[in-house]
Amino acid sequence: QVQLVESGGGLVQPGGSLRLSCAASGRIFTIADMGWYRQTPGKQRELVATINDGSTNYADSAKGRFTISRDNAANTVYLQMNSLKPEDTAVYYCRGQIRTLATPLLKIDYWGQGTQVTVSS
Repeated sequence: QVQLVESGGGLVQPGGSLRLSCAASGRIFTIADMGWYRQTPGKQRELVATINDGSTNYADSAKGRFTISRDNAANTVYLQMNSLKPEDTAVYYCRGQIRTLATPLLKIDYWGQGTQVTVSS
């Protein structure tokens, strides 16, 4: 089994910063793409940022304010969020595209349980 566990969410004032972490554990062979997504009530989950082999991709809303990074040795992905705005309020989910020891030829998407980020004064 594989688990992704997010941490670092919380309440922050507009203009503040938060750092989210997501650690993958279990019978992992390799991890390809990792990313962060967010969702608000009544809306579809949307891409925030992804990272693979050092190449990053950001949603327009995240460019210049958020930075995604990764520690491959620890199977962990981070999202540094600066200059936070009320519209960044959402549940943030981590995703990992993982080959497990049981199925090393298959890349399977695994998701974390989500962490709430609330930006409010």
